[in-house]
Parts: sequence; structure tokens; C-alpha cells
Amino acid sequence: MGDVAFKALLFAREAHKDHVRKYSGNPYVDHLAEVAGITATVLTEDFAIASAWLHDCVEDCGIKLSAIYEEFGEKIGYGVEMLSDLETGNRAERKEASRKRLAGAEAWVQTIKCADLISNTSSIVKHDPNFAVIYLKEKRLLLDVLVKADPRLIELARSMSLSPRSL
Repeated sequence: MGDVAFKALLFAREAHKDHVRKYSGNPYVDHLAEVAGITATVLTEDFAIASAWLHDCVEDCGIKLSAIYEEFGEKIGYGVEMLSDLETGNRAERKEASRKRLAGAEAWVQTIKCADLISNTSSIVKHDPNFAVIYLKEKRLLLDVLVKADPRLIELARSMSLSPRSL
């Protein structure tokens, strides 16, 4: 891992230091590490690994997007921006807007989003089967627009989206 990816790891750990996973109570950084690790199995560029570490800083921690651009530059700033769900409206409107945003994202960003979906699916299905029904439907719709993502991760994410029993 290069310097910028390690810098992003440190930044994300600090940003999420008081943040825990909803269902398990584990440190939130565990999710970030899983997303970065899954991403690193198919992408080797530091900007992609850094973006994976930072993907929830703006959305969940109140870090300003401008701070990400200042600290990490245009490429990583773009990645974090495209990965951040900042849309407004009811859930259906937000999810539709998110799909449109991600449909236009570069392949490496779509690949990180697949890694994020893979990481989140197991936890949601295990701990909240009622919400999992909604989540899996939304995830399948999102996977339909992530046409530039790494095909291996798409296949894995799809295999996890069939039903809660498929995990």
C-alpha cells in the first residue's frame, strides 16, 4: 500500500474513531478495512484503495467534501464524492438519485461500490432480516447500473443478493 492509501487509512480511522457498526457494535473502521481489502483484490491503484478507506467520511462523519479534495486531491476527491450518498428526499427518491450518480461513475468507483455492497450485505442479512428484504431489492437495482465495475465483484455481489438464505 502506498503513502496516500496509508494516509487515507489514518484519516478514516480518526474520522470514524467514535463510530460503531449498527448491528454488531464493532468499530466502524472494520467495515472500511473490509471494503478496502475487497477493493485491493481487484484494483491496485493507491487512489482506489484510498477512496475505499474514505468512502463514508463525508456521508457519515460530517467531513466536508472540500476537505477531502484539499487533503487528497482531485482523483480521490472525485471517488469519495461519487461514493457519498448525499441525496435528499424520501428513501425511494434518494436511492434513484444514487443509482443515477453511480451509473455515471468511472469503473474503479463502481468497483469500490460493489465492495461496499458485499461488505454490507452479510451484516444486514444476518442482523436485520426484515430490512434485508428492502435492502436486497435496492441492491439488485443498483447492481443493474454498475455495468463498469469489476465483473468478479459484480458476480459475487449478485450471488449475495438472491435471498437472505443465499448467504
